Amino acid sequence: MKIFFFDLDGTLLVSSRFSSSRKEEEPVKDEISPSSLNGLNRLRAMGHKVVLNTGRALGYVPKEIAELPLWDGKICGSTYVEYKGELLEHHPLSKAVLEQVVRWGEQKKVCVILEGERESFSVGGDLPSAREMLKRRELPAITKVTFCCEPALVEQKDFPQLRVVHFKSYAEGILSGFDKSVGMKKIMALFHVGQEPLEKGMNILGAHIDSPRLDVKQNPLYEDTDLAYLDTHYYGGVKKYQWVALPLAIHGVIAKKDGSVVNVTIGEDENDPVVYITDLLIHLAGKQLQKKAAEVIEGENLDILIGSRPLSESTDEKKKEAVKSNVLRILKEKYDVEEEDFLSAELEIVPAGKARDCGLDRSMVAAYGQDDRVCAYTSFAAMMEMDAPKRTSCCLLTDKEEIGSVGATGMQSRFFENTVAELLDGMGCYSDLALRRTLRNSSMLSSDVSAGYDPAYGECFEKKNAAYLGRGIVLNKFTGARGKSGSNDANAEYVAEVRRIFDDHQVAFQTAELGKVDVGGGGTIAYIAALYGMNVIDSGVAVLSMHAPWEVTSKADIYEAKKAYKAFLLDA
Repeated sequence: MKIFFFDLDGTLLVSSRFSSSRKEEEPVKDEISPSSLNGLNRLRAMGHKVVLNTGRALGYVPKEIAELPLWDGKICGSTYVEYKGELLEHHPLSKAVLEQVVRWGEQKKVCVILEGERESFSVGGDLPSAREMLKRRELPAITKVTFCCEPALVEQKDFPQLRVVHFKSYAEGILSGFDKSVGMKKIMALFHVGQEPLEKGMNILGAHIDSPRLDVKQNPLYEDTDLAYLDTHYYGGVKKYQWVALPLAIHGVIAKKDGSVVNVTIGEDENDPVVYITDLLIHLAGKQLQKKAAEVIEGENLDILIGSRPLSESTDEKKKEAVKSNVLRILKEKYDVEEEDFLSAELEIVPAGKARDCGLDRSMVAAYGQDDRVCAYTSFAAMMEMDAPKRTSCCLLTDKEEIGSVGATGMQSRFFENTVAELLDGMGCYSDLALRRTLRNSSMLSSDVSAGYDPAYGECFEKKNAAYLGRGIVLNKFTGARGKSGSNDANAEYVAEVRRIFDDHQVAFQTAELGKVDVGGGGTIAYIAALYGMNVIDSGVAVLSMHAPWEVTSKADIYEAKKAYKAFLLDA
C-alpha cells in the first residue's frame, strides 16, 4: 500500500481560474478530467490511499470535487488536515490577521479573497463582504488569503504573520510556518510498508531532532538600567560559557488564548536583527577568570539582550520601563501578541547563521545542532530513496532526547507504539499480540552521533576505540557512562549482522566508545527502543565540539551515513 497526494491547480484540474494559459474569454473549468478520475479510482482499486493536497482552502474547492468518495484524506489551505473524516490539523487565521488583510485591501483598493473552510469572502470582489464577516460574533475559519493584483504590490513586511508567496499574476498568504507538507512538529514516524507481513518486524532508523539550546522562560521580559532582556533556562547539556558574545537567533511559537499560533523566526534573514548575551570585558575579569569553567557564567546570567531604545510616547508612570514597553510595542505590531502570551510560548535561542563549509579544503561542515540532525537528515534521505522494500521501513524522529527522552514527544512516550498500532489497524490486522510481535521482531539503528577524536584533547580518548573524522559511520556497541550505566549493549550476533550488511554494500564504518572508561559517557534512545525486545545498535556520524554552539562533521562521514542507513533498510 502507498499513499498518493494530488494537487488540484496545474495537476488534476482541466484548467484553473489562475492558469496563465487560459484566455480571458474562455470559461473557467474547475473540474477533474475523466482520465484523471479513472486513474484515481484505479489507485484505490489497487489498495492504495488517495489524498487531496491543495493550497486552496476547503471551502474554495468545488463542492463536487471535495465530496468525491475517492478521497481518503484532505490537506487544504496548508493548515487543514483531515484523514478518514477525522480532523488532524486546524489552524485558521486570527481575527487580528484578518483585520490587517481587509484593511490593506481597502486602502490599496485591491481585490482580496479570504478562503475559508466552509465559505469564502472578499474585499472588492463578488463574494460576500469580508468587512461584514469581521463584524460577526463568531468568525468562520479562514485559512488562506489570495491577493488578486500585481504580485510585487504584496510585500512580506506588511504581513509578518503570513508567508507571502508570489505567482505570475497574483499572490497568496498562508499562516507562517505552514505549507502543504507540514505534519507533526516535534516528532514523526514515517513508514514505507513492505511486502512482508508487518508482524515479521520493521527496519527502523531512529534519530532525535532536538539539540542543546537556551529556552525562554514563561515570564521572561524585564528591564534593567535602560536595557531590555529575556530570561532563559538552558536545555540539555551545555557549557554555559560557550553561549556568550555570539550572534543569536530566536525560533519558536507563541500560542494565544484564541487558539491561533504565531510562528517566530528572528535573526536568520540577513536583514533581521540578532540577539546577544553579554560577557565581562577582559580588563575587569580577573576574579571571573579564577572561577571553575562551570561557574564562569551562571545559568541565571544567560539573559538575552533584546533592546535599548525607550518608547518615546511613554507616560510618566511607564517611563521607568520605557525600553521594555518599546519591545512590547514591536512584538504587538509584528506578531500581534501581548506580554501575557509569553506564558504559552515555546521560544528557543540558538546560534544565528547558516551551516558553512569548514576547512580550506571544504571537507567538513560547521553548523549548530548537528547532534543529532546530521543523522536525522541522512535517515530521512535514505527513507526517501527506498523503493518497494521487502520488509517495512520506518524513520522515527523524536524529541527531548537531550533531557532524557521524556514528555509526550520523547521516546519514552507511547507515541511510537501507538502509531504502529494505528498502522496495524489501518491494514486490518491489529491485535495486542500482533503489535507486540511487530515491535519485538524489528531491528533498529539508533541514528545518533558519536564523539570524534580530537588531538587537542587526546587524553580523554582511548585511541584504539575512538571515532575519527573521515573514516565512515560509527558503530557504538554500547554507550552509557563508566560501567555501561544507562546503556543498550547490542548483542554480538546483531553486531555481526550489521557488519555483514555494511560490508555487502561497501559502506565505510568504524567502531568506537564514547571516550575513556572513567572520563564520562552518554546515552541515546537505543535503550528505550530495546525495551520492546528489538535488536538495537547506535550508528552515527563522528562530531567535533559536540554540544557546542557550532559543531563540526566530515562530509565523507555524512555521505557514508546515508549510504549505511539505506543499506540497513534494504537488507536488515
